[in-house]
Amino acid sequence: MVFRQLFDAPSSTYTYLLGDAVTGEAVLIDPVYEHVRRDAALLRELGLRLIATLETHVHADHVTGAWLLKQRLGSLILLSQAAGVHEADRLLAHGDRVAFGTRCLQVRATPGHTDGCLTYVMDDERMAFTGDALLIRGCGRTDFQQGSAGQLYRSVQQQILSLSPDCLLYPAHDYRGLTVTSVAEERRYNPRLGGDASLADFEGYMTNLGLPHPKLMQIAVPANLRCGRPESEAALPQEPTWAPLSFSFGGVWEIQPTALAERLAAGDVQVIDVREPSEFSDGFGHIRGARLVPLPELVARSGEIARDRPVVAVCRSGARSAQALVLLQKAGFNELANLAGGMLRWHAEAFPVEGAAHWRSP
Repeated sequence: MVFRQLFDAPSSTYTYLLGDAVTGEAVLIDPVYEHVRRDAALLRELGLRLIATLETHVHADHVTGAWLLKQRLGSLILLSQAAGVHEADRLLAHGDRVAFGTRCLQVRATPGHTDGCLTYVMDDERMAFTGDALLIRGCGRTDFQQGSAGQLYRSVQQQILSLSPDCLLYPAHDYRGLTVTSVAEERRYNPRLGGDASLADFEGYMTNLGLPHPKLMQIAVPANLRCGRPESEAALPQEPTWAPLSFSFGGVWEIQPTALAERLAAGDVQVIDVREPSEFSDGFGHIRGARLVPLPELVARSGEIARDRPVVAVCRSGARSAQALVLLQKAGFNELANLAGGMLRWHAEAFPVEGAAHWRSP
């Protein structure tokens, strides 16, 4: 099975990618709206097809990426029938199963933080995704969104801590950088729900938390009741329109050699080659019309680069030019792309070069 744990820093939210290596089918648990490009890039690079997004509950601290992923990748939206949402494709109840390829997740209702909280347990019960019902050495709050301390206590004890002691638990959030725990650890060390903590102990603890409401609650909850669908198209993330670009998991917009050749023929892009002078005039040569600005000089010479035309950065393999994009973004450039594969790919696809004294296959 393919497994990745992804993170959104502003809301301290974890998104989980689960993929079946046999069929290539995958699901995402708790995707975040601002990271749809990142998640789609990872799926593409791993050769996976997203069939569904799953929510552990209606979040109050971030907007889900479920609707946007559905528009871009055709994935279905799944969450609890008790959540009261619109735009969902399948509403889940306790005991349901969500299949992806040869694997599946068991659905366990774990209300208490909200009415619609679900925990997803892998078919072999070696991993469980607990949402906010159980955090690492903590749990979700119970003072808004239909919260109930008594209900949460019973949910955790009966549906999560009843799993095998070595079952790994992955929460929806962590605010200290912790990534995973286990049933055995939480049974022993969770200060709210572990050890000999009784229902009365837990209710007393939760009643006196005194936490402020999440800052984005008034925005996130209504949006998440629509599964992340924006109220207007104007709110949708803007994609580059000057060329067909792809977004990499490394956070870089890339242009393929064929697309760059078309844009060069149209004369509406500028190519900045960030290799050393010897590389520019020997070996691979350079792309016709490219301007040499070695990477160590790029920041100091950024004023030489026009800001009214898109910039494509180029190097031998695409590594140095990816760093060039970071520097150009900091310098205020907006329309940027990296030549995917660099001059290696350009040569491999037999596009013309200038200044090549010789070339050998790497």
